[in-house]
Amino acid sequence: MKRKWRVLTALLLLGAVGIVAWKFWRIEYGFMPSADQTLNASPIRVLEANDLYDLWGETVSEAELPADRQGAVPINGDVLQLGREMMYRESFGSEVFLTDMLGMLNGPLTLPNMMKAIMELRGAGTDNLRVELAQDITLGGRTYRKGEKIDTGLDVAKGSYTVLGMPLKWSDGKIKVGISCMACHATVDRETKMVIEGAPNVDLNAGLLMALATNSVHYFTHTDVQNVAKYMKNAEALEKAVDEVLVKWPRGSFDTTIDLESNPVQIPDSFTKGGHPYGWSGFAMAGPFHGLSVLNNNVHAQNSDPLAQAYSAPELFGIDKDTYLRILLQNAASKKYQYDPASGLTPSEFFERVDPTPGAPGVNELVIPPSYPKFTIMAPDGLVVSSPGFRFAEQVNAMSAYQNTLRPPAVVASKEERTAIKKGEVIFRKAQCISCHAGDAFTNHRIIPANVIGTEPSRAKAFKNTGRKFGEALIYSFDTPVPVPRDGEVMRVPTEHLDPEQIRLAYAHGDSPGGYKVKGLIGLRWTAPYLHDGGVAVGPKLSQLGIPGTLDAGVLPDPANSLRALVDRELRRKVVEANRSDPRLASVHVSGEGHEFWVDAAAGFTQEEQDALVRYLLSLTGR
Repeated sequence: MKRKWRVLTALLLLGAVGIVAWKFWRIEYGFMPSADQTLNASPIRVLEANDLYDLWGETVSEAELPADRQGAVPINGDVLQLGREMMYRESFGSEVFLTDMLGMLNGPLTLPNMMKAIMELRGAGTDNLRVELAQDITLGGRTYRKGEKIDTGLDVAKGSYTVLGMPLKWSDGKIKVGISCMACHATVDRETKMVIEGAPNVDLNAGLLMALATNSVHYFTHTDVQNVAKYMKNAEALEKAVDEVLVKWPRGSFDTTIDLESNPVQIPDSFTKGGHPYGWSGFAMAGPFHGLSVLNNNVHAQNSDPLAQAYSAPELFGIDKDTYLRILLQNAASKKYQYDPASGLTPSEFFERVDPTPGAPGVNELVIPPSYPKFTIMAPDGLVVSSPGFRFAEQVNAMSAYQNTLRPPAVVASKEERTAIKKGEVIFRKAQCISCHAGDAFTNHRIIPANVIGTEPSRAKAFKNTGRKFGEALIYSFDTPVPVPRDGEVMRVPTEHLDPEQIRLAYAHGDSPGGYKVKGLIGLRWTAPYLHDGGVAVGPKLSQLGIPGTLDAGVLPDPANSLRALVDRELRRKVVEANRSDPRLASVHVSGEGHEFWVDAAAGFTQEEQDALVRYLLSLTGR
């Protein structure tokens, strides 16, 4: 019987591969849920075409636009639908990097085994796809055995047979896997197996997934592996050193900066309306939608294509362009992209011959803006993602427009619960939480210096080195076609309305210590654990403390108990102690410290008042 099941599974897998290869020949495919597959308060909420526009963050009517219409981004049904499709299906060519460069599915983690795991769900869905490994591997002192199932944290919605946020593409005679926004910024509800758009994937095991790749050295700049030049003749040793750092990242986090430090941040939610500035430090503060497009751009222009930063390697990493490229390409998963020093070519010359996107750095679909090679407040990584056939920044702007329509699932409250929530709102004001968390999005839009807020300071300084080549924010007009013609119209992104000190804090330029933005509070029920490092975590039981007692133990953080730890100094002390007990967390700057604003007995509040506050915070779903 077991043998029969194995044969049937193998046939199903081969059939699935064949169907995908035939049906989606050279076409990227990614799952996008229907209305009855989502839990959001307003699923697939699309505005009528009503001539609204975003003008550098302000929503205006057509009559209010300037005569030249520069900077105007339409907000209508077509744009919102495009934004939704882009968030689920657009990879910007990242399947070349993930499959051919990084080797995501070229080692112990394989596509056939992932498809087998999906088929075994029989359409039931999961918030944590468990996949058998195809071979043994030792990472960070632990040996994973062939046949062992690992927790990927990847989500599969009920009724779907593909991973959420991982588009497939048939190219060069094989299926390649890319990544889209919804791998991180949507999740499958554990109970219903329906999709919650905008909620972070809090158990995505990104560090382990990358460590299982065959060429994870691509992410050495996101780790604290120093002096990589010494590994030039020992690619295996460098791979091992990088992997040992990656497996330390807590689930639900990702190191989004190339500062040669391992300081992952918790994946943020996408309930973004009114929550500017964006990013943990508030670095995304200018341009369309108050900087939200900058945040969306950063994901694909930097984090899913490290090759794109070769030109800035001297300023950022202290190594020349060719050394950087050699490190990344000497063990590329695909022979086509594997650099051989014996070829007689420099790494730059070799890459020019195999580059799938000639005319732009890296392998993703990127546009060189007029400000290149400078970093700017509009393009902190120097580049802008845009696919041929679209207009400049059209895709990221559409994503921003759609994100701003997202609301978390509605909270159904009993009469007793509503009474507690009203009391919690009173406590929220009495405790002075509203002094920072004000307005519809519960933020005052400010950046607080790291030494004032008291949280772990490493991430606050992550953009410091960009100050070496920071310039004026110049981009192409939003009606410019891609590829950009030689006479593409250039426009300047307005920044004069921004506080220069806030900019310095966001980027830690000069002698600034850097800072962290005041987080909006919409959707807290879906975003535990808390703080930028995700260190404030408590499970359903108060004894399940910190990352060791929750995510590392396969336990999802409980929103109510984790919020309690955020405002109760005694419970927080226990959480911080639990995090400190694991030296791996200290090495990646995760502690759960800071933001010491207490609503507890020592601050004069009763247990009943603290409970009411927590209930109120969990009820916030926006308007």
